Amino acid sequence: MLIGYARTSTLEQDAGLEAQVRDLTALGCGKLYQEQVSSVAPRKALEAAIDFARQGDTLVVTKLDRLARSVVHLGKIIETLEAKGVALRILNLGVDTATPTGKLMLNVLGGVAQFEREMMLERQREGIAKAKAEGAYKGRKPTARAKAEEVKALAAEGLSMAAIAARLGIGKGSVHRALNPKAA
Repeated sequence: MLIGYARTSTLEQDAGLEAQVRDLTALGCGKLYQEQVSSVAPRKALEAAIDFARQGDTLVVTKLDRLARSVVHLGKIIETLEAKGVALRILNLGVDTATPTGKLMLNVLGGVAQFEREMMLERQREGIAKAKAEGAYKGRKPTARAKAEEVKALAAEGLSMAAIAARLGIGKGSVHRALNPKAA
């Protein structure tokens, strides 16, 4: 059986999720799991798809980045699938781990993807360091400090720290620091 898995990171990516579902359905996936969560969040639909899979089944995703967040994570998923006798197919790469060539290609492509991500992060760090040296990088604006007076006013009204944080869209720790500046 073909088991499809579709994921987008945010709720705003409805079109991307619909496209994945369309492609997986057109391929003939007998069971389809989908979710809209970050790759680092717990992914209950992915866990359910892997739990559901039986020997001889194939888990199908449209793109590698919809499945795994790193080479290590991909390795764990593949290890789990192999232990169950389940293959993995990635449509946009034309990779199917039911074949030895597919297994090799997946490992090579996963390594390249991890390398590219690490290079991108290195370039980002270098760009930030250069901007800081030129005085052009200030970092994120301290939004919670800008709301310190609002925090104090709401606290004077008797609202709890959690209620203040929710109303102002800041963390409870920020509320605490605004109310107790010497403790910070």
